[in-house]
Amino acid sequence: MKFHRVLAIPVLVATAALTLTACGSDDKASSDTVVRIGTTDKDKAWDVFEQRAKDKGITLKITNFSDYKQPNLALAQKQIDVNLFQHLQFLGAYNVANNDTLTPIGSTYIVPLGLYSKKHKTLADLPQGAEIAIPNDPTNQARALFVLQAAGLLKLSADVKSPSPADIDKGASKVKVTPVDAAQTALSLNSVDGSIINNTFLERSGVDPNSALYKDDPKNPAAEPYINALVTRAEDKNNPKLLQLVELWHDPEVQKAHTEVTKGTAVEVRRTGPELEQILQRVQQTIRDSK
Repeated sequence: MKFHRVLAIPVLVATAALTLTACGSDDKASSDTVVRIGTTDKDKAWDVFEQRAKDKGITLKITNFSDYKQPNLALAQKQIDVNLFQHLQFLGAYNVANNDTLTPIGSTYIVPLGLYSKKHKTLADLPQGAEIAIPNDPTNQARALFVLQAAGLLKLSADVKSPSPADIDKGASKVKVTPVDAAQTALSLNSVDGSIINNTFLERSGVDPNSALYKDDPKNPAAEPYINALVTRAEDKNNPKLLQLVELWHDPEVQKAHTEVTKGTAVEVRRTGPELEQILQRVQQTIRDSK
């Protein structure tokens, strides 16, 4: 899941239904359909996305939240109409925890999760007992542990679907992990041997995404839960204007801008809403089974 930092807008319970209505003025700008969309990573690609939507008669009212918790709450409480910031694993964890039915309507991209270091150039350079900072939110924490296991740096003691640091076999592992807030993983680089950093925080911290010591493979079927998606409330999943946003995200101009922003690390993914719902159902069942 991949943020320019601003203050989060407080989440308030909204009484209005989906704001996909035209304004009353005769001029074209005010007659556009307004869609309220939330994200945590409004970058230059979003400027292009916003303009392409405008060209199609859709005015995007963008709320850029400062943390991962706000956009789903805002969507559930009808403060926004759709969000674009999360992968399916994160969405599944939210739905299960909140007994909600937020629904993906179209895929956008998948971003490899990588291990970065300012002190070491290769995996082999990492010393025994090296300290690795990882995100502390459950979904990204589990993925980070799988990345470190795939890199041969630690071993998980059990075949768990959503591991935590408690599942690490310390005797068979080369590194130790320190969970921190996702936003702090990049900032921790000066004080730890390495960090697992979400793509969004790389740009904010000036870390070259191509400098990773190791990344997971976004083309592996096991990576499906980490497909990012446009998400709305279940009752709005067939709204034509929201579905149009899916196509607009895949517009060549938007993709070019997104490639530039992510320095080619984000891999475009085209999956339909029904396909994503099937993946989400599997993710949610796995989460329930692990409780």
